[in-house]
Amino acid sequence: MKNSVLFIFLLSFLSFGNFAFAQKIADGESIDVNGMKVTFNITNKESIEVGGKTFDRYKVSAAVQNTSDKSYNIRLNSSPQIVTNIGIVELDCINATGAKLTSKKIQLKMRTQIINATYSAYDKSGKFTTNILPVIGSYYFDSGDIINDNAIFIVPQGQKPDVTVRSLR
Repeated sequence: MKNSVLFIFLLSFLSFGNFAFAQKIADGESIDVNGMKVTFNITNKESIEVGGKTFDRYKVSAAVQNTSDKSYNIRLNSSPQIVTNIGIVELDCINATGAKLTSKKIQLKMRTQIINATYSAYDKSGKFTTNILPVIGSYYFDSGDIINDNAIFIVPQGQKPDVTVRSLR
């Protein structure tokens, strides 16, 4: 019993830690998050029916601009590696249902730098050919850059998207 109470306390503390630094953002609003200007806009609204209930469907857009002098970079090395931490900010719609394969959050991610690697090889016919292979060299978010994305949120009828934003950097 004592261990389960401790586990529940620890789990709730870790969950709170993820949302402790989240800030509310409303339609048409821009807020500063660690030197980044985050903007959220509702671009379209319509009512739909899902499973016999009526919901409001919002098409939304989000943008982040690096207003600081700091650039963010993840450089890849020559060995294979899996990069999963390329997010800059995350906008979470608390009251989104996720129905009909719609979003509950938008994660704005760093830009990808593509490098064209040239290689030579023999093709199936035995002819020596030179080819170009695009390869991801790094991820970046420079000072002044703007990254944007769109999503669709379905929320209960009569409600607007209740959105929070938090930094992933």
